[in-house]
Amino acid sequence: MEFSFLKKRFGIGRKMDDFLDKVSESGMLFQHGVDAYLKGDQPSFAKKIEDIAAVEHVGDALRRDLEEQLYTQTLIPESRGDVMELLESMDGLLDRFKGALWRFEIEQPDIYPELHNDIRELATCVVESVEAMVRSARAFFKDIAAVADHLHKVSHWETQSDKVSTRIQSRVFREKELHLSHRMQLRDFIRHVDKIADRAEDVSDKLRIYVIKRSL
Repeated sequence: MEFSFLKKRFGIGRKMDDFLDKVSESGMLFQHGVDAYLKGDQPSFAKKIEDIAAVEHVGDALRRDLEEQLYTQTLIPESRGDVMELLESMDGLLDRFKGALWRFEIEQPDIYPELHNDIRELATCVVESVEAMVRSARAFFKDIAAVADHLHKVSHWETQSDKVSTRIQSRVFREKELHLSHRMQLRDFIRHVDKIADRAEDVSDKLRIYVIKRSL
């Protein structure tokens, strides 16, 4: 049974689009939040944390509604597990964006100015990787033939994220003026952000399997 048919008959299409919109929106809020933190704009940073928490709350509600509808209306039993896992994985990406901003808020890392552009570049890479994953998920429900057009972009941005992360960590540990504790804190922050792109690639790997299963 095609998902497009289910979307029209059972009205899950709009909820699915709204849910994926929230995942995408969380990435934009994360990127703006990082930029505000680097600029020292605390009111704007605090607002981004507030906004991303609200987006996560709505996203969780949409995910639960979709899961309940899939079960109570016994929709696509042969693919329901895959769809549920995809929803959970995408929700996990939203959670990671929120968690990363909260980590900035809690630990207040001192990021010296020479790293600011690199940090912004890393944030862009991870956001783009998740955005490509969102487009892949939309295609899975709308035009499965187009999924591959977006999945390769997830891998591209994950690779770029790794490269930028490695470059930043190398710079940090070559900065002689920093205490070892400061270097380690910055390293952990860089790794934490970079892992968002890693998780997006993990989801894309699962989606590749779902596409193969639907084609059999």
